[in-house]
Amino acid sequence: MAFALTEARTFIGPRWTDEIALVLEGDTIKELRKTTDLPQDMKKYPLGGQMLMPGFIDVQVNGGGGVLFNDAPTAEGIGKIAEAHRRYGTTGLLPTLISDDLTVVDKAMRAAEQAIEEGVAGILGIHIEGPFLASAKKGVHDASKFRAIDEQAFKLLTSLKHGITLVTIAPETTTPEMIRRLTDAGVILSTGHTNASYEQTCAALKAGVRGFTHLYNAMSGLESRAPGVVGAALESRTTFAGIIVDGFHVHKAALNVALHAKGADHLMLVTDAMPSVGASEKNFMLQGREITVTDGRCTASDGTLAGSDLDMASAVRNAHRMLGIPIEGAAKMASATPATFLRIADRYGSLRAGMRADLVLLNDNIEVQDVWIGGTRYGGQ
Repeated sequence: MAFALTEARTFIGPRWTDEIALVLEGDTIKELRKTTDLPQDMKKYPLGGQMLMPGFIDVQVNGGGGVLFNDAPTAEGIGKIAEAHRRYGTTGLLPTLISDDLTVVDKAMRAAEQAIEEGVAGILGIHIEGPFLASAKKGVHDASKFRAIDEQAFKLLTSLKHGITLVTIAPETTTPEMIRRLTDAGVILSTGHTNASYEQTCAALKAGVRGFTHLYNAMSGLESRAPGVVGAALESRTTFAGIIVDGFHVHKAALNVALHAKGADHLMLVTDAMPSVGASEKNFMLQGREITVTDGRCTASDGTLAGSDLDMASAVRNAHRMLGIPIEGAAKMASATPATFLRIADRYGSLRAGMRADLVLLNDNIEVQDVWIGGTRYGGQ
């Protein structure tokens, strides 16, 4: 049965309106209609003048609610991670597997399939962040797990029955031919944890790489005569880059450079979240290493950053306050832009008739007040 969300400041892009109600039916936005034109007998839910926006989409979620995906590559583990993040406005996510053995990759992919089959709210597919990475830029990943993409790996990476497969690779560890084969098979490729040259990166982009994983972090930097991966990312007008806006991973000046170079249409907010998000116990173990969370900063004993304690609502707030981006621009970087990157913008990432009813309601402090996923209300923080 259809119902209407009314009395909100609704962002329908490119403008705000307080005159339009969203009519939801099933998992879809049935129509946008003037509140004064709604049938008198239609059930209405007034939202108190707060901001109604498309739900947030996070393409890099390692864990949440005390669960690390690598430790719990099951549909149940995915469900707990999704539950922890949806209270912060994340209505769509890719559970992300850190570099591991192919047997674990297989379990994780089958778990993602099962979660989608069972209707776990918000699961869009899977992000496999390694093990096809470069030791020179391993970050907190276990380099002993790294390997090339051979035929066994190719068969596995192209085996997902439901949802999106995103894979982070280091271009120098594979070939343009393999990149082309994977993208032709429907896999979305991003480059990260890589020490590739500018030339190697451009060859990978030409072969089909679509994005950059946590821009600036764990990749060759921009130098005057060696532009590196960062230079290729900032130069490209068609690729997408995820970026972690937590005040620890990337300096404000570098964030602004990325924003000026790529714009909100191609720069997307990601959390790289760890089990600490939504959990009372912040410290956790990562593949045998103790990770300490202090004032929101996740580090291994040697000081290496180990993901983040960031949620999407905080990422949007940070982008707005640190960079001066209008709230609608910051929210776009967490909704429409990742939807376009994942090639699902025909159903996700904006508020219009026919789109999936994934919504987030924010107050003036950019705090989540309510969340709907597929038309079902889940509540906020």
